[in-house]
Amino acid sequence: MTDQKIGVPANTGGTEAAQSREYARAREVAEQAREKEWTRPSFGKQLFLGDFRLDLVHPAPTLPPEAVEKGEDFLGALRRFLEERVDPAGIERESQIPDEVVKGLAALGAFGITIGEEYGGLGLSHLYYARALSLVASYSPAVATLLSAHQSIGVPQPLKLFGTEEQKRRFLPRCAAGEISAFLLTEPDVGSDPARLAATARREGEEYVLDGVKLWTTNGVIADLLVVMARTGRGISAFVVEAASPGITVERRNAFMGLRGIENGVTRFDAVRVPAANLIGREGQGLKIALTTLNTGRLSLPATCAGGAKWALKIAREWSVAREQWGRPVGRHEAVAGKIAFIAATAFALEAVVDLSSRMADDESNDIRIEAALAKLYASEMACRVADELVQIRGGRGYETAESLAARGERGVPAEQMLRDLRINRIFEGSSEIMRLLIAREAVDAHLSVAGKMIDSAAPAAERARAAARAGGFYARWLPTLVVGAGQRPGAYAEFGPLAAHLRYIERTSRKLARTTFYGMSRWQGRLEHKQGFLGRLVDIGAELFAMTAACVRAREEGAELGRRPYELADAFCHQARLRVEALFERLWANTDARDVRLARHVMDGRYAFLEDGILDPSIPGPWIAEPPTGPSSAENVRRAIM
Repeated sequence: MTDQKIGVPANTGGTEAAQSREYARAREVAEQAREKEWTRPSFGKQLFLGDFRLDLVHPAPTLPPEAVEKGEDFLGALRRFLEERVDPAGIERESQIPDEVVKGLAALGAFGITIGEEYGGLGLSHLYYARALSLVASYSPAVATLLSAHQSIGVPQPLKLFGTEEQKRRFLPRCAAGEISAFLLTEPDVGSDPARLAATARREGEEYVLDGVKLWTTNGVIADLLVVMARTGRGISAFVVEAASPGITVERRNAFMGLRGIENGVTRFDAVRVPAANLIGREGQGLKIALTTLNTGRLSLPATCAGGAKWALKIAREWSVAREQWGRPVGRHEAVAGKIAFIAATAFALEAVVDLSSRMADDESNDIRIEAALAKLYASEMACRVADELVQIRGGRGYETAESLAARGERGVPAEQMLRDLRINRIFEGSSEIMRLLIAREAVDAHLSVAGKMIDSAAPAAERARAAARAGGFYARWLPTLVVGAGQRPGAYAEFGPLAAHLRYIERTSRKLARTTFYGMSRWQGRLEHKQGFLGRLVDIGAELFAMTAACVRAREEGAELGRRPYELADAFCHQARLRVEALFERLWANTDARDVRLARHVMDGRYAFLEDGILDPSIPGPWIAEPPTGPSSAENVRRAIM
């Protein structure tokens, strides 16, 4: 559970001037790590600039027939393994994935899905990796997390992108064979602010000496290999570390509201010696490695969310037919029908977003940093809503645990577990709030590039004047392109049949989104970066437009397949999404953001502490509480202690 929320500093207290300096320092660190060049086209970037480049995503890239065959064969074997060898209820009950399941997954090649065949892996595409995770997540989200944390952010992905050939040959075959890896960035006092990273790695000859504590280390309790971020001088660097190295202690295994089978803990490094050859990339490149890894690594979370949404649809369909109220199935009542329609349309769209993003990752002709971030943000938010609606549809049975349902003779449907398991995806690998800021930074990049010094109050007057001249030229060319477009031509996108009207809406709304961004920049200038409510709504609009595009592209592709009605699902989703988009636009200017900020400050200052009268706080230990155990213990002792 790596809390990779890069870009926003924690509240460090002190004077406003000190906080401002801390913010500037954190912002500078994040900005230095950000990819600044756009060497390939980006659908997402152009969407926020008012340029709806449908040609970049339609027709969607396809895989060679042999890659499809290999992927389908693996999915078939994986499905059989899950059905025959994995007990999801047992994993939930015991809060542990059995060793035989881990060994079976390793024998199947599931720990090396995307690792090249030359390094002992399966060498499958991103598309089939996503489909595999979606399948696993529908059955056991904890197992899906084990696999994705190992491959998407653990050792394989950083080495694939930044490792030397020697490092790949040393470590990737081990990862493919089933040696588990983990990614360690977050610390007890450092989540969203990497500028305050405390773990250090000092060079001593041909080794680094690593010291520090890492928190929320998914897979860390049982990992064989670790990717560790530590400070080297003024920068942050990434290392591959053997988990069995002297000086490494797993101090505890954490427990959570969901994903109860994951091996997530606290890891301490005390003078751990790491060969200099294990440095990934160059010194000071650690955050860049983390961010670049996540460009495609983030796609694992939308895949698990899509799997959860599709499972929710299956359960909602079955229950809405079987359960009767007032003389007819509950699904025939309008209040429930609306929820079923939302689940079905959203499940279709989430799978479309994952498929399109994954195909683009395989194709490698586009820069998908924005698309991957949008997919992660959108899928994690919408899947939670889907799971919540499923619980509501099932009523008391949705709130009751699967174990309790089974104990009294009913089908053990884990609806409440799915809600708990999906909830973490809004925090995993960048919280939704941080994702909105990261995407917003990319979305306004073109504006900052031309107007950066103009809106920088600290810049000399001459520089601001030159920047104003450059910005004037840019906007004189750009703004007229936002007036008219294909969205105003009745016959545009006719090949999409009944969905053409939605594509025209997307094109028009993309231009409106770009104009609105410009208005915000003009109004607030350098203060725009602090208008997080405004920026977040802009990003949410972009996410809806991206999801609508993916749904239409998928429906167009599948339209000829026998027995399917994808146009109906895409049409329903787009109508629902358009209502959400219009509400977001309205809230850009009619909101309570300023009042909320003011009220929050008063809360923090204790002005309303009287509201806390008449309660008891269960997080404050009473005299009956025993002293918690202290001192380090091995991973196995930690496991025994909590079982």
